[in-house]
Amino acid sequence: MAKTWATSGLDLHLDLGAPPGGRRSHRVRARLEAALRDAARTGRLVPGTRLPSSRALAADLGLARNTVAEAYAQLVAEGWLTARRGSGTMVVDRAVSTSQASEPDRPVPAELARPPRYDLRPGSPDLSLFPRPGWLAAARRAVNTAPSSALGYADPRGRPELRAALASYLARARGVQADPDRIVICAGFTQGLALLSQVLRARGVTTLAIEACGQPSYRDQVRASGLALALLPVDEAGAVTTQLPGSTAGAVLLTPAHQFPLGAVLAPRRRTQAIGWARDTGGVIIEDDYDGEFRYDRQPVGAMQALAPGHVVYAGSASKSLAPGLRLGWLVLPTMLAAEVAAARGLADRQGSTFDQLTLAEFIASGQYDRQVRRARLAYRRRRDRLAATLRQASRLPVSGIAAGLHALLDLPPGRAEDDLVTRAARRGLAVEGLGPYCAPGHPRRPALVLGYGTPPEHAFTGALARLCAVLAE
Repeated sequence: MAKTWATSGLDLHLDLGAPPGGRRSHRVRARLEAALRDAARTGRLVPGTRLPSSRALAADLGLARNTVAEAYAQLVAEGWLTARRGSGTMVVDRAVSTSQASEPDRPVPAELARPPRYDLRPGSPDLSLFPRPGWLAAARRAVNTAPSSALGYADPRGRPELRAALASYLARARGVQADPDRIVICAGFTQGLALLSQVLRARGVTTLAIEACGQPSYRDQVRASGLALALLPVDEAGAVTTQLPGSTAGAVLLTPAHQFPLGAVLAPRRRTQAIGWARDTGGVIIEDDYDGEFRYDRQPVGAMQALAPGHVVYAGSASKSLAPGLRLGWLVLPTMLAAEVAAARGLADRQGSTFDQLTLAEFIASGQYDRQVRRARLAYRRRRDRLAATLRQASRLPVSGIAAGLHALLDLPPGRAEDDLVTRAARRGLAVEGLGPYCAPGHPRRPALVLGYGTPPEHAFTGALARLCAVLAE
């Protein structure tokens, strides 16, 4: 017995077989379910289609009402239909396709997983220290005083107000010789490194030297730009720059003020060696001054850029001093690179947020940036002292790299696997990272934890330390 039912312009052909009766009624219901399910799956019944009442459809098809009602109920249970009192029965808008629905469950990516309760991973400041009232006040003043032209398309180097404010601040705080015309504003150091790699490659550079123990994402970024890597070993005196003259590198990326993640300060003689190599070969030094303002036991080490402004690209950002979410970074470039990097910036993303740049310019010019750095430096120094004292009492393991920055290195006893500690910490709701993932293949490794004491908010710092001590005690 074949029946055709039309609704909303859809002809649904149902081959129901023999007339219902006795043992065959369940077969008829199954065929009705299959026909409706197939129509919903293939889109012939579009999401949101209202189906006729069970009584009306039963009358149209010459079926018992219970047969139709049971078919509806089964498809509601399977998620194909939805039924609400007073609204009738409708086809569900399924968010995933049939092919996706039939795939096995996949693990949630780490970046989308629920954040840990306690976090001692490096790389982030305490976001609760962000100066919201001061930032809002600076934004209000900046927007009220900005000319209308500031809201249009602008110089790809960035707003002149911010470049002028940065030139003054960097000269005063970091000893950088910065001309506003040689500063390019970018969306953090990652974009800055991508722009530099692109420009260097266009200038004929084929290899970039980089610290063999550092951010893996930077090595990936350089490779993605088409440059080969020359890995420089790192020891207690920083990157081994003596290997530069014998390499094929045309540029080198260094973290001289506070090597990440080992925490060393690049020794004066190695700074001199790197500068000499750049002058002799025409090479370029990229100085990543990611946390140069945060030095606790003496005055911050001055930037390398002041030693050879014509060969050093100074890179900084607001990611540690304010917040990574601002996506504001800056490159102070040699004259020979400034125009080319600005052109690359214009092709990549014309310009960043005018409002954020104007706000940061006002924030710096008003003195609030200096006050924020001093406030954060005091807070992080107290945390560093608490971390060091707690670890001395709980484990007596050596802690290094704590003269500056927002992280420390905790060396583990020989034979103690850092991965095991990371797993044990995760079971206690504490996120930590081992040193291993930061080291390129072939670089000497030692078991250690890289502890970011700037990451947790103040109210969670004590709990994070307690869980770390419990893990180490195991």
